[in-house]
Amino acid sequence: MFVILELSLIDISNDYKTNQKMIFMSKFTTEQISELNDKLKTPEEVLQWGLENIHPKLALASSFGAEDVCVIHMLSKINPEARVFSLDTGRINQETYDVMDKIRKKYNTKIEITFPDATEVIEMVQTHGMNLFYESAENRKLCCGVRKVHPLNKMLSTLDGWITGLRSDQTQNRQESKKIEIDEQHDSMVKLNPILDWSWEQTMGYIKENDIPYNKLIDQGFPSIGCEPCTRAVKPGEDLRAGRWWWENQSDKECGLHMDHSK
Repeated sequence: MFVILELSLIDISNDYKTNQKMIFMSKFTTEQISELNDKLKTPEEVLQWGLENIHPKLALASSFGAEDVCVIHMLSKINPEARVFSLDTGRINQETYDVMDKIRKKYNTKIEITFPDATEVIEMVQTHGMNLFYESAENRKLCCGVRKVHPLNKMLSTLDGWITGLRSDQTQNRQESKKIEIDEQHDSMVKLNPILDWSWEQTMGYIKENDIPYNKLIDQGFPSIGCEPCTRAVKPGEDLRAGRWWWENQSDKECGLHMDHSK
């Protein structure tokens, strides 16, 4: 089952949201989060804690890459009602839609789909063109902001915690993450990164061991999969994320979903 979310229609007063967030966050201090990171060792333990303490205001943000489908498999074993949402940017690959549907059927998972604001997309494209991201890093970040970051922020404003499939060896920025952390970027909500210390080989091994549906672009040399025009296959010896925005020079490539914009 797919659920289409029209988050722009949600009208919750700022005072109410602030009060509810303060009430929620009073349950966990920085010291408690640190103790949890020392105590909870396995991905399943991290997810179990999150589901026991935050569900149903906890959800996995999934792009249906290799890491995310591993987490979905774990969630299905712990709590079949665990929430999963995905950002449909309007530019993703057909193979991503295919694995999304296979996951939905295999695990009977209700996938909540969010979309970018149509007015923002129209204004951006009319001003900068359909393929603006190739012209400059600023334009690429603008497109990522409109199609990914803004919809994510709207979704997270309805939650108290979120789950990711981040791995620490993906980028330098992600090496600073913890399995359980306070997400200062998003109103100090809880962020769970259960497979943070996994390698790529461990991830793919888990998929094959558990017969988990995965994106077939991976078999074509796409270990990191984003929007169709912004992702290419990696060459032998290249970094696993080298295929993302390959025309840009910077090595630490991020779309902005997991960046601390306060720095």
